[in-house]
Amino acid sequence: MNRIALGTVQFGLNYGIANVRGQMSHADASDILSTGKAMGLDTLDTAVAYGESEQRLGAIGIDGWKVVTKLPGIPDDCGDVKRWVDTSVRESMARLGVTRLYGLLLHQPGQLLEPGGEKLHEAMQALKQSGLVQKTGISIYDPPELDALCSRFPIDMVQAPFNILDRRMQQSGWLDRLANEGVELHVRSVFLQGLLLMNPQERSRRFVEWNPLWRILEEWIGQMGITPLDACIGYALSFPQIQRVVVGIDSPDHLNEILRSSGREVGALPDRLSSSDPNLLNPGLWGER
Repeated sequence: MNRIALGTVQFGLNYGIANVRGQMSHADASDILSTGKAMGLDTLDTAVAYGESEQRLGAIGIDGWKVVTKLPGIPDDCGDVKRWVDTSVRESMARLGVTRLYGLLLHQPGQLLEPGGEKLHEAMQALKQSGLVQKTGISIYDPPELDALCSRFPIDMVQAPFNILDRRMQQSGWLDRLANEGVELHVRSVFLQGLLLMNPQERSRRFVEWNPLWRILEEWIGQMGITPLDACIGYALSFPQIQRVVVGIDSPDHLNEILRSSGREVGALPDRLSSSDPNLLNPGLWGER
């Protein structure tokens, strides 16, 4: 089993700070899926919010893949939460051309704690009981979200950011806790939208305040004799508590590079190579700088 999962946001959107190709072509997307399947990959990660991603996957054909998709936030004017969830999921499945989803996650899990949250959870559980969805769960940005949610709702799957700078899932104890509770963990942002793979000359000046971190990272990579790609993939795969490492792919060649790097082991990270600064770790805040 290959623990790499294919993130498909680039299939449907022009996405990523390091993306110079724009939205991926149909031919490249099809080639990536063929290559991935041949190399033993079995999981696709997508979302309603990823533009044309679900339609593109459905047009290519994804028989044999485990598909994880995510619901957007419930509209403010939603009068019937259960019907909205059921309709949204069935529309996603129609676009994807599948009869069952492996995972259904909430893109805005905080809505579980708002009025109507119980109905939202019940609607997701009903889909699981009906057999349309195998696992339900949440996509989070910060481990403290788990403190409030996991104590109130049974969760089968969590997707969370994790990389060589963002070690909050490990440091908070949630990496081990989820594993002990049998919750399947998928991690994303292992490249931090490609920021961790950039040469210093390519990096935007908006990230100059973290130059001490970049120097530590570059020094460690040089000492280890590995590439930034080796470091990012190897570090995430070094944790057995992580079931899938979701990677965004720009091209078929990029996928092949990632798969080659997935076999490299990396040593222990320097203690100082870590950050909890949301202005660095959350790409959603980069535009505000």
